[in-house]
Amino acid sequence: MKLLTIDHIPGQNYEALDTVRGTVVYSKHFGRDFMAAMKTLVGGELVGYTEMLVEARQIATKRMVDAAEALGADAVVGIRYASAAVMQGAAEVIAYGTAVKFV
Repeated sequence: MKLLTIDHIPGQNYEALDTVRGTVVYSKHFGRDFMAAMKTLVGGELVGYTEMLVEARQIATKRMVDAAEALGADAVVGIRYASAAVMQGAAEVIAYGTAVKFV
């Protein structure tokens, strides 16, 4: 399965099947959240939250790929990611793109 952020695959003929998406709402445990709050006092990267978003993107991407494979797709083009805070310490991450079949 090819995953591409570009909107068109040069030199490849394909048909668009449908929009596919994968979404997840993800959070870290209280201990990580507490440590992140302490880190804001001195500044710097909030590693726990960075790891949380990386893990959430991986899950959302897998769910998007699963949806594309269910359609019989060979690739997903125009992949985008979006995220939003749902509540303190939890974020929604969505991966979406267009599933395509090579012809």
